[in-house]
Amino acid sequence: MSGNDEPIIELAPGEHPPVPGAVKVASTDFAGARHSTRTKARKQALDILFQAELRDESVDAVLERRAGQGEPDMREFAATILHGYWEHAGEVDQRVAECISGDWALERMPRVDRNLARIAMWELDFTGIAPKIAISEALELANELSSDESVAFLNGLLNKALTTRSG
Repeated sequence: MSGNDEPIIELAPGEHPPVPGAVKVASTDFAGARHSTRTKARKQALDILFQAELRDESVDAVLERRAGQGEPDMREFAATILHGYWEHAGEVDQRVAECISGDWALERMPRVDRNLARIAMWELDFTGIAPKIAISEALELANELSSDESVAFLNGLLNKALTTRSG
């Protein structure tokens, strides 16, 4: 599937693409909607990746500590995301870095945005999840947990990832 399957939305006057060549694509508006089970799993995976990075620990160490603190059981899809990303972390991080342009680097991205990009990139490159869903879910969580600029930045980054992926 190519990025050309989605209708392109014109940029607003004065609006610039977050990465050269990026375009806006339509996405589902989740405002006011309750989170689906998969969205909750993505949010849980994001929380764990964020903690692992913040504490410079492995995902397994975070999961072990959380279990010891009586945290609720991990959702099955969250575990799939975490183990899938962890198995392909080098490849996923390389792809995210390749899709960033300008003076930005993976390390400069805010942690929430970086980990949302990692989850979405893993879904785009290593699963059969529809690209529209992977991108929309990442943007929904960015809209909820990060800044307005983050939504536009991730949209551009993930659109570039979609149009440059192999296979």
